[in-house]
Amino acid sequence: MNDSRETPAPSNWNLPNLLTVVRILLVPVFLVLLVGQGGVDPAWRVGAFAVFIVAMFTDWIDGTLARRWGMITDFGKIADPIADKALMAAALIGLWVVGTLPLWVPIVILVREFGITVLRFVIIRWVVLPASKGGKLKTVLQTLAIGLMLLGIPVLVWVPALFAAWTVVAWIAMTAAIVVTLVTGIDYCVKSYRLVREANGS
Repeated sequence: MNDSRETPAPSNWNLPNLLTVVRILLVPVFLVLLVGQGGVDPAWRVGAFAVFIVAMFTDWIDGTLARRWGMITDFGKIADPIADKALMAAALIGLWVVGTLPLWVPIVILVREFGITVLRFVIIRWVVLPASKGGKLKTVLQTLAIGLMLLGIPVLVWVPALFAAWTVVAWIAMTAAIVVTLVTGIDYCVKSYRLVREANGS
Protein backbone atom coordinates (compact mmCIF):
# COMPACT_ATOMS: atom_id res chain seq x y z
CA MET A 1 0.00 0.00 0.00
CA ASN A 2 1.32 3.44 -0.97
CA ASP A 3 2.03 5.84 1.84
CA SER A 4 0.14 8.99 0.86
CA ARG A 5 1.21 10.97 3.88
CA GLU A 6 2.93 14.23 3.00
CA THR A 7 6.48 14.85 4.17
CA PRO A 8 6.30 17.39 7.00
CA ALA A 9 7.76 20.80 6.23
CA PRO A 10 11.17 21.41 7.82
CA SER A 11 11.21 23.52 10.96
CA ASN A 12 12.31 27.15 10.72
CA TRP A 13 14.54 26.43 13.71
CA ASN A 14 17.52 25.01 11.85
CA LEU A 15 21.19 25.77 11.25
CA PRO A 16 20.85 27.31 7.76
CA ASN A 17 18.27 29.80 9.01
CA LEU A 18 20.42 30.54 12.07
CA LEU A 19 23.32 31.39 9.75
CA THR A 20 21.05 33.68 7.76
CA VAL A 21 20.06 35.51 10.96
CA VAL A 22 23.74 35.77 11.95
CA ARG A 23 24.46 37.36 8.56
CA ILE A 24 21.74 39.94 9.14
CA LEU A 25 23.14 40.73 12.59
CA LEU A 26 26.63 41.15 11.13
CA VAL A 27 25.49 43.96 8.83
CA PRO A 28 25.43 46.71 11.53
CA VAL A 29 28.71 45.37 12.96
CA PHE A 30 30.27 45.67 9.51
CA LEU A 31 28.93 49.20 9.06
CA VAL A 32 30.22 50.38 12.43
CA LEU A 33 33.70 49.09 11.60
CA LEU A 34 33.71 50.56 8.11
CA VAL A 35 32.06 53.93 8.67
CA GLY A 36 33.26 54.46 12.24
CA GLN A 37 36.99 54.66 11.64
CA GLY A 38 37.31 52.53 8.52
CA GLY A 39 37.87 55.53 6.30
CA VAL A 40 41.26 56.26 7.86
CA ASP A 41 42.23 53.46 10.26
CA PRO A 42 43.64 50.34 8.55
CA ALA A 43 42.90 48.12 11.55
CA TRP A 44 39.21 49.05 11.49
CA ARG A 45 39.13 48.48 7.73
CA VAL A 46 40.66 45.01 8.14
CA GLY A 47 38.03 44.31 10.80
CA ALA A 48 35.29 45.36 8.36
CA PHE A 49 36.84 43.12 5.71
CA ALA A 50 36.91 40.15 8.10
CA VAL A 51 33.25 40.61 9.05
CA PHE A 52 32.29 40.96 5.37
CA ILE A 53 34.08 37.73 4.43
CA VAL A 54 32.53 35.82 7.34
CA ALA A 55 29.09 37.10 6.34
CA MET A 56 29.59 36.10 2.71
CA PHE A 57 30.78 32.67 3.84
CA THR A 58 27.56 32.18 5.78
CA ASP A 59 25.71 33.08 2.56
CA TRP A 60 27.39 30.18 0.78
CA ILE A 61 27.21 27.66 3.61
CA ASP A 62 23.57 28.23 4.62
CA GLY A 63 22.31 27.66 1.10
CA THR A 64 24.50 24.58 0.70
CA LEU A 65 23.34 23.07 3.98
CA ALA A 66 19.66 23.89 3.35
CA ARG A 67 19.72 22.06 0.02
CA ARG A 68 21.81 19.15 1.24
CA TRP A 69 19.81 18.55 4.42
CA GLY A 70 16.39 19.31 2.94
CA MET A 71 15.92 22.32 5.23
CA ILE A 72 14.61 24.84 2.72
CA THR A 73 11.91 26.85 4.51
CA ASP A 74 9.61 29.76 3.69
CA PHE A 75 11.52 31.83 6.26
CA GLY A 76 14.79 31.03 4.52
CA LYS A 77 13.40 31.90 1.09
CA ILE A 78 12.47 35.36 2.37
CA ALA A 79 15.26 36.07 4.87
CA ASP A 80 18.19 34.83 2.77
CA PRO A 81 17.82 37.34 -0.10
CA ILE A 82 17.07 40.11 2.41
CA ALA A 83 20.32 39.31 4.23
CA ASP A 84 22.26 39.22 0.95
CA LYS A 85 20.92 42.54 -0.28
CA ALA A 86 21.37 44.20 3.12
CA LEU A 87 25.03 43.16 3.31
CA MET A 88 25.78 44.21 -0.26
CA ALA A 89 23.97 47.53 0.19
CA ALA A 90 25.84 48.18 3.45
CA ALA A 91 29.20 47.47 1.78
CA LEU A 92 28.59 49.61 -1.30
CA ILE A 93 27.01 52.54 0.53
CA GLY A 94 29.62 52.32 3.30
CA LEU A 95 32.45 52.47 0.75
CA TRP A 96 30.82 55.55 -0.75
CA VAL A 97 30.46 57.21 2.67
CA VAL A 98 34.18 56.74 3.42
CA GLY A 99 35.13 58.05 -0.02
CA THR A 100 36.32 54.83 -1.64
CA LEU A 101 33.56 54.60 -4.26
CA PRO A 102 31.77 57.31 -6.24
CA LEU A 103 28.02 57.47 -5.63
CA TRP A 104 27.06 56.18 -9.08
CA VAL A 105 28.55 52.72 -8.35
CA PRO A 106 26.23 51.79 -5.46
CA ILE A 107 23.30 53.40 -7.30
CA VAL A 108 23.82 51.32 -10.45
CA ILE A 109 24.40 48.04 -8.62
CA LEU A 110 21.68 48.44 -6.02
CA VAL A 111 19.02 49.59 -8.48
CA ARG A 112 19.69 46.39 -10.42
CA GLU A 113 19.78 44.19 -7.29
CA PHE A 114 16.58 45.47 -5.74
CA GLY A 115 14.90 45.79 -9.13
CA ILE A 116 15.38 42.09 -9.88
CA THR A 117 14.22 41.21 -6.35
CA VAL A 118 11.00 43.17 -6.93
CA LEU A 119 10.63 41.50 -10.34
CA ARG A 120 10.87 38.06 -8.73
CA PHE A 121 8.03 38.91 -6.34
CA VAL A 122 5.89 40.40 -9.13
CA ILE A 123 6.09 37.33 -11.39
CA ILE A 124 6.03 34.68 -8.66
CA ARG A 125 2.28 34.19 -9.21
CA TRP A 126 3.16 32.79 -12.64
CA VAL A 127 6.73 31.47 -12.49
CA VAL A 128 9.77 31.25 -10.23
CA LEU A 129 12.77 33.01 -11.73
CA PRO A 130 15.74 30.70 -11.11
CA ALA A 131 19.25 31.90 -10.37
CA SER A 132 21.57 31.74 -13.35
CA LYS A 133 25.28 31.00 -13.67
CA GLY A 134 25.72 34.64 -14.60
CA GLY A 135 24.03 35.65 -11.36
CA LYS A 136 26.46 33.50 -9.39
CA LEU A 137 29.41 35.01 -11.29
CA LYS A 138 28.02 38.46 -10.47
CA THR A 139 28.03 37.64 -6.75
CA VAL A 140 31.62 36.35 -6.92
CA LEU A 141 32.82 39.45 -8.76
CA GLN A 142 31.00 41.82 -6.42
CA THR A 143 32.46 40.04 -3.39
CA LEU A 144 35.98 40.14 -4.87
CA ALA A 145 35.72 43.81 -5.84
CA ILE A 146 34.34 44.89 -2.46
CA GLY A 147 36.98 42.84 -0.64
CA LEU A 148 39.76 44.52 -2.62
CA MET A 149 38.24 47.95 -2.02
CA LEU A 150 37.95 47.30 1.70
CA LEU A 151 41.66 46.45 1.93
CA GLY A 152 42.77 49.55 0.03
CA ILE A 153 43.50 51.63 3.15
CA PRO A 154 45.54 48.88 4.88
CA VAL A 155 47.60 48.44 1.71
CA LEU A 156 48.12 52.22 1.44
CA VAL A 157 49.29 52.50 5.06
CA TRP A 158 51.21 49.25 5.46
CA VAL A 159 52.50 48.52 1.93
CA PRO A 160 52.33 51.86 0.07
CA ALA A 161 54.44 50.58 -2.84
CA LEU A 162 51.60 48.20 -3.79
CA PHE A 163 48.79 50.72 -3.47
CA ALA A 164 48.72 51.90 -7.09
CA ALA A 165 48.67 48.36 -8.49
CA TRP A 166 46.14 47.27 -5.85
CA THR A 167 43.83 50.13 -6.80
CA VAL A 168 44.02 49.23 -10.49
CA VAL A 169 43.18 45.57 -9.78
CA ALA A 170 40.35 46.59 -7.45
CA TRP A 171 38.80 48.83 -10.11
CA ILE A 172 39.19 46.16 -12.79
CA ALA A 173 37.28 43.78 -10.52
CA MET A 174 34.64 46.43 -9.74
CA THR A 175 34.22 47.28 -13.43
CA ALA A 176 33.78 43.60 -14.27
CA ALA A 177 31.25 43.29 -11.44
CA ILE A 178 29.27 46.29 -12.72
CA VAL A 179 29.22 44.98 -16.30
CA VAL A 180 28.13 41.47 -15.27
CA THR A 181 25.57 42.96 -12.87
CA LEU A 182 23.96 44.97 -15.68
CA VAL A 183 24.15 42.19 -18.28
CA THR A 184 22.60 39.61 -15.96
CA GLY A 185 19.93 42.12 -14.95
CA ILE A 186 18.91 42.55 -18.59
CA ASP A 187 19.03 38.77 -19.08
CA TYR A 188 16.73 38.23 -16.08
CA CYS A 189 14.24 40.74 -17.49
CA VAL A 190 14.20 39.00 -20.88
CA LYS A 191 13.84 35.56 -19.28
CA SER A 192 11.04 36.80 -17.04
CA TYR A 193 9.11 38.14 -20.01
CA ARG A 194 9.46 34.84 -21.88
CA LEU A 195 8.57 32.69 -18.86
CA VAL A 196 5.47 34.72 -18.05
CA ARG A 197 4.34 34.57 -21.68
CA GLU A 198 4.81 30.79 -21.71
CA ALA A 199 2.97 30.44 -18.41
CA ASN A 200 0.05 32.41 -19.84
CA GLY A 201 0.08 30.39 -23.05
CA SER A 202 0.89 33.44 -25.15
